[in-house]
Amino acid sequence: MRCPYCSCEETQVKDSRPTEENAAIRRRRVCPDCGGRFTTFERVQLRELVVVKRSGRKVPFDRDKLQKSVEVALRKRPIESDRVDRMVSGIVRQLESAGETEIASSIIGAYVMEGLRALDPVAYVRFASVYRDFREAADFQEVLGEIARDDLIDTPHQVAKKH
Repeated sequence: MRCPYCSCEETQVKDSRPTEENAAIRRRRVCPDCGGRFTTFERVQLRELVVVKRSGRKVPFDRDKLQKSVEVALRKRPIESDRVDRMVSGIVRQLESAGETEIASSIIGAYVMEGLRALDPVAYVRFASVYRDFREAADFQEVLGEIARDDLIDTPHQVAKKH
């Protein structure tokens, strides 16, 4: 593993431990040249995935990009990072087990929307505003109406309390 500080190619592993319910290995590394310390993660990758963008352009799937987009939606929300990691890992597992190597970005977006909806309604609306390309306030009202309808369906005893 190349050192991110000095580009030395002979870094040493100082500590390894499992993370994410044993789905990854976290390695603490040190560079013998500059003394820099950094962490790497090793995950199982079942197949090389390619994302097909709306424009038709194809790019390699990037788990870190998926993680960052979810974290942006969850910024300043009271959600533990391990729940976010589990959600992202679940999405990646779904994509890898789908059997396809090329996946439309809309499918990935739908998985993220589903995960965020269960995790945090505010993050869901934030992500939806970008994913669905909201142009006006009515777009927000529509999504908020969906959430309210789902909440009524999920918790019918609350309807009885309101009347």
